[in-house]
Parts: sequence; C-alpha cells; structure tokens
Amino acid sequence: MSVTGRGLAMTIEKMQTYLYDLPEQFSQMLGLKIELPGRYQKDYRQIVVSGLGGSAIGGDILRSYALNRSRIPVIVNRDYVLPAFVNEHTLVMAVSYSGNTEETLSAYRQAKQNGADIIAVSSGGRLSELAREDGNMVIAVPGGMSPRAASGYLFCPLALTLEKMGLLPDARRDLQETGQILRELREELNPNVPADNNPARRLAKQMKDRIPVIWGSAGHSEIAALRWKAQINENAKAPAYCNAFPELNHNELVGFEAPAELLGRLVVIILCDPDDHVQVKKRIHITSNIIKAKVADTIEIKTRGGDWLAKLYSLIYVGDYASFYLALEYGINPTPVKVIDYLKAQLAQ
Repeated sequence: MSVTGRGLAMTIEKMQTYLYDLPEQFSQMLGLKIELPGRYQKDYRQIVVSGLGGSAIGGDILRSYALNRSRIPVIVNRDYVLPAFVNEHTLVMAVSYSGNTEETLSAYRQAKQNGADIIAVSSGGRLSELAREDGNMVIAVPGGMSPRAASGYLFCPLALTLEKMGLLPDARRDLQETGQILRELREELNPNVPADNNPARRLAKQMKDRIPVIWGSAGHSEIAALRWKAQINENAKAPAYCNAFPELNHNELVGFEAPAELLGRLVVIILCDPDDHVQVKKRIHITSNIIKAKVADTIEIKTRGGDWLAKLYSLIYVGDYASFYLALEYGINPTPVKVIDYLKAQLAQ
C-alpha cells in the first residue's frame, strides 16, 4: 500500500495528530471534576475494569499502578462474562470508547444482574445510554478518535475516580508529571525531528522486515510491552510479541535455539527501568548475552521521569510513535483497522 494521495495523507495525519496531542489528553482530564454519588462511597472488596483492545489498556495501566498503592485489587476483564466473584461488593468500571463494544455491553448487563455498582467510561454509544437509563455514573470522554489513540482519556478518569475514593493517593500529581514528561518527549519523537535525532524513527528502521519481540518486567513495564505489541499490530499491521521478566526466563528463553533462520529475523526490545528489581536487572543482562548472537538485534529502551506512572508512559509513548513510523516504513496507512471492522460486521450478521 502506498502512502500517497490526498485522502490517504489526511488519515495518516490524523494518527500523527493523535500522537502529538497525547499530553493534552492528560491536561484536559486533569480538569475533570469527579463527583461520586453517595452510593459509590463505600468499601469495595475489588474493582473490575471491563474492556477490550484500546479501551482496556487504561485498565491495564490502572491495575499495575494500583498494585503497590491500593488496599484492594484491581482486575482487568477482557471477556463477555465477568468473574464469578463479582457481586454487590464489587465496583465494575465498564470502559468502551465507542460505547458499542459487544463484549463490554455483555459484561455490563452481567454486572447489573449480579448487583455490582457500575461506572461507565465512554464517548457515547449504547453503553452510555444503558448506564444513564439504569441511573449509573457515566464519565463522558471526547469522541471521534481511534480507541488506541485515546489512552489518556481512558486512563485518567479511572485513576482520578480511585483517588476520589481514597484508593490512589497523589494520582492527580502523578498525572501532572506524566503529562509534562510526554510534552518533553514529543519534542524528540515528532515527525519534524530527523531520524538521526529521533529515537522512535530509528527504532522503526531497526524493526522493519523483522519480527519485534518486546520484553518488560512484571508489575511495571510489562504493560508497556503489551502496548508496544498491540500498537505494532494495529498501526503497522505487522506481527509482534511480548513477554515479561522474570517469567520469560522460565520458558521463552529456551526457545532461542531453533530454527536459526527465524531467530535471525527477531529484534528483541527490552524495556528497562532503574527501579527494576535487582535480580531482574541481572536477568536482563544475562539473557541479552545468551540471545545476542542468535537474533538480528537486541535493543534496550530506558524510562524517563521520576514517578512510576511517568516512567511507564514514557515507554508507552516511544512505542506509540515507533509503531507509527514502522507503518510508514512499510508504506501502510496506520489509522484504519479494516480487518477488525470486517470481523465486527461478520459478527453482527
């Protein structure tokens, strides 16, 4: 597919604009006033974020962010059905950017049936309609984008709601720092910066005609690795795979012996943070030495920022831009996802 023609150029520019404007999503959401009705101000036993695809990534970030901060667990559900434990002691946060994701609508109905409290996060659609009809809280976010480009809109309301509940202290402060780090990063990543000085463009060239394997660390950069994989899939329309330390050292590492021809097409990208567990740092070093002669390349990407959330999002932002540039390297329009649209149309029949 050629990246030429006025109409095509406009859709490419759309994704480029979405990427550039990510820091402003944080600024906008920081102006959001979360007013919790009295019935939501109680002690829940667990929080379930139910969503799919780009609408679920905010839940993944929230789950990981809450691990060492929240006194109750946050679970992400990517299914038509909810876990059996969901009941009147559960808060279900149903997230669908379009408001029409069939799995999320199914989970919403089950949450209602099980007596759970529900908060809907959406730009509209059937989910918002159902939630309002049932008297449930609706957090409306700006619409008209690709869901995968709206991660700030879909994550920030979740974090601010849990802060309001007393479960995530200092979330607002962390969101402010994250927005600032993203603003600094885009000065290095945007298309006006030539490849020699643009780390995301260099990464795209290193990934071209290879199969990216992205590794993070459990409880932190594993979420960024998952995001990199999904963004390469959706933007560049290319295969990519992800895993996390230390788990990958108990299985995946053994799979670097054969076939040599395929291994030689892999580029392994390792997402690193200074606060990774000391043993994880050793694992990264040892593992890199084991595989470096067998794969096309190994690349380490380091976090930026001070607090946990800013550092995670710094990894995510580099991956978002790199997947965009990889699409351009392949001559592919990053914005549409025609095969997903086809699948949804077939399911609707």
